[in-house]
Amino acid sequence: MRVDEFDFELPQELIAQKPLAVRSASRLLVVHKSTGSLEDKQFTDVLHYLRPADVLVINDSRVLPARLFGRNKRRAGLVEVLLLRPYENGKWEVLVRPGKKARPGAEIEFSPLLSCEVLEITASGGRLVQFHFAGDFEAILKELGETPLPPYIREKLEDPERYQTVYAKHAGSVAAPTAGLHFTPELLDEIRGLGVAVVPLTLHVGLGTFRPVQVENVEDHRMHEEFFQLTPESADVINARRQAGGRIVAVGTTSVRVLETLADRDGTIQPGSGWTDIFIYPGYEFKAVDALITNFHLPKSSLLMLVSAFAGRETIRRAYEHAVAQRYRFFSFGDSMLLL
Repeated sequence: MRVDEFDFELPQELIAQKPLAVRSASRLLVVHKSTGSLEDKQFTDVLHYLRPADVLVINDSRVLPARLFGRNKRRAGLVEVLLLRPYENGKWEVLVRPGKKARPGAEIEFSPLLSCEVLEITASGGRLVQFHFAGDFEAILKELGETPLPPYIREKLEDPERYQTVYAKHAGSVAAPTAGLHFTPELLDEIRGLGVAVVPLTLHVGLGTFRPVQVENVEDHRMHEEFFQLTPESADVINARRQAGGRIVAVGTTSVRVLETLADRDGTIQPGSGWTDIFIYPGYEFKAVDALITNFHLPKSSLLMLVSAFAGRETIRRAYEHAVAQRYRFFSFGDSMLLL
C-alpha cells in the first residue's frame, strides 16, 4: 500500500489559523461507515448521535509549555529547544534549532534556574539532554516555556488555553489532542445528562503523530512511542457499558490508539500504562472502538491512515473531498468529523 494513496489537495485558506470564539461552534461532518452517507451538521448536534448506554472516552493529557529559548554558553546566539520525551533523572529527548549550536557537550542556559547539557545526537536528529535546575521543573517550565503550535499555524495564539481541552489534566503532550478542543463544560454536562458515561484516559501526544509518513510504502513506516495510562476505574466503566450494549465512542485518534493497544481480542479493555507504538492503517481489525470523533488530518499522515482504516479508504476520500468543497476548516483549530 503506497503512502501517496493518502494524499489530497487542500487550499491553504482552509487551514484554520485561529480557534473559533466558542469551542462548540465548529461544524461536524457525520460519516456513516455502513452506507458511506455524509451529513453536514454543527458540533453540538453530536448530542443527537449519542445513546444513553454509550461511553465517551476522552484524552485528558495537557500540553506542556515545551518550547524554551536559551543561549549556548560558549557560542553567541539564541537556541530554541523543544521538549519531546522525558527519560529518567532529568534527561529529555528534544529538538534543537539551530542544531550546530547543540553538539554533544554544549551547555544551553535558559535562566539562572534552568540549563541543560547536550549528551548525544539521537537517530532522528534530535538531542538527548540533561537538564539542571533549582526547584520544581514543571513550575520552572511553566514560567519560562511557551506552548508549541503546529508549523501550519502561523498566527500567534492570544490565549494559550485555547490549545488545551477543557478537561486537560496531566501535563506531558507537546501537541494537543485536538479532537477534544470542541467540547465545552456545558456540552459535556449535556452529554452526561443523556446518560452517557464520560471516561478519561491519558496519552501524551508527540510531534511524530502529525508528521507526514516519509516512506513510500505504508507497511514500512515505524510509529514513534507515546506514553499512555488507563486506570482500572476507567476500564471498568468502559467494559460495563460495552457489555450492556453501549458503544465505545473515542474522542480523537489518541484515544483510539490507547483503547486498541489495551483491548483483548474480544474487545475487553485491560487497564495499564506504558508506551505504545501501535500503527493503525487499512487492513487493521478494530477490537474495541465503535465510533470516533476526530478532526481533519494532514495528507500522508498516520492519522489519516487510521481514520481510513476505521471508516474505509474510499469513504474517507469522499468525505475529505466533500469537506474541501463545502469549505470546512482543517487541522488543529478546524472542524470535526463523527465516524459511526
